Amino acid sequence: MTEIMMHPLVGDFAENKDRARKIKDDIIVPALEKGEVVILDFQDVDSATQSFIHALISDIIRRYGAEVLDVVLFRNCNENVRKVVEIVVEYMQESDV
Repeated sequence: MTEIMMHPLVGDFAENKDRARKIKDDIIVPALEKGEVVILDFQDVDSATQSFIHALISDIIRRYGAEVLDVVLFRNCNENVRKVVEIVVEYMQESDV
């Protein structure tokens, strides 16, 4: 299992798409390739942009299918972050991954 504490990487407001891609490429994808569960812990992150979450997970959903969300878990998301994650996941599922 790989647990990623997002706040030290992104601060209070997760908005940097380049940072999201780096987290995806350097941590999430290698963990998934090893068959690990990935926990994205958003403790103390107040908000995230849709573009940040999209850069973080859209390629993963495209590559592995929506079932990847059974092993990529979002933890400690406040209502703001949770809504953005739901919007991106719904969009990706509607776009016929």
